[in-house]
Amino acid sequence: MSDCVLQCLPSAAREARQLAGRLDLAMNTIAVHRFPDDELRVTVGQVAPTTILYTPFDRPNDKLMSVLFASEALRRGGAKRLVLVAPYLCYMRQDIAFHTGEAISQKVVGHLLTEAFDRIVTVDAHLHRTKRIEEVFPGIEAEDLTAMPAIFETLRMSGIDPATVVVGPDGESEPWVAELAGMLGAAHTVARKVRRGDHVVEVVFPDPKLLAGRPVLLVDDIVSSGGTLIACARALLAAGCRTIDAVVTHALFAPEMIRKFHEVGIRSIRSTTSVPHPSNAIALDEVLGKALLNEVGLTELPRPPR
Repeated sequence: MSDCVLQCLPSAAREARQLAGRLDLAMNTIAVHRFPDDELRVTVGQVAPTTILYTPFDRPNDKLMSVLFASEALRRGGAKRLVLVAPYLCYMRQDIAFHTGEAISQKVVGHLLTEAFDRIVTVDAHLHRTKRIEEVFPGIEAEDLTAMPAIFETLRMSGIDPATVVVGPDGESEPWVAELAGMLGAAHTVARKVRRGDHVVEVVFPDPKLLAGRPVLLVDDIVSSGGTLIACARALLAAGCRTIDAVVTHALFAPEMIRKFHEVGIRSIRSTTSVPHPSNAIALDEVLGKALLNEVGLTELPRPPR
């Protein structure tokens, strides 16, 4: 029996297989059966002393139950170390109760996964007041990787206009927008939201002249409804930018939104493979693979097959 094996939920088999290939690991797809009353039966594959379980947590509720059931079966089957690789991690936004009676979902999910796994690896976790991913999973190993090297490499390979301005949708994006701009040797700016009423939010830029006549790379860590991206695109066009391309880490938006993005002037939108999506164009297997080298007994990541 190998000392390490990778298993995944069915929805992410393609991405998991790519990661397993980079690490030269056997891979099994976990079987998930749904009963008529919507209960789930989970059947794991080959168990190894170290077992890596791969799944992104988009549309998370069934997946959360599935990985918890899987962890029980894997432990009982002989797994001594369980590593959860969740490129997109759900329920991280609600880290306080905003209104009386609300549950703090981050705390609940953090507790459940801490009890089930020895290590958790994610990418660009959507944290707010929580500063470090270790605070979500106390007592176990936890890493919040950055997708920036993969994004930069994709942009470098495809080429980028030296006049490009890297743009973030809000103040929270400033640190990593600045980092990407620095890697690209490009100028950058971030939008500011101005509330005009209870339901009306306007996006403005502090220096519209910086954008006039120049191509823009609009970057965000997560896009769900797409509303912020659309508002930014309209403001950018109003400022006179030449073209708009977008890059996101986690593409949670409905695929039909791609057409709406084109309609408001976004020429292209590319996402990482953190969540399976039609916009996927930036592979994360190298970023994740490097983080897992110790688990598989390697010192460096083998070159991908040509």
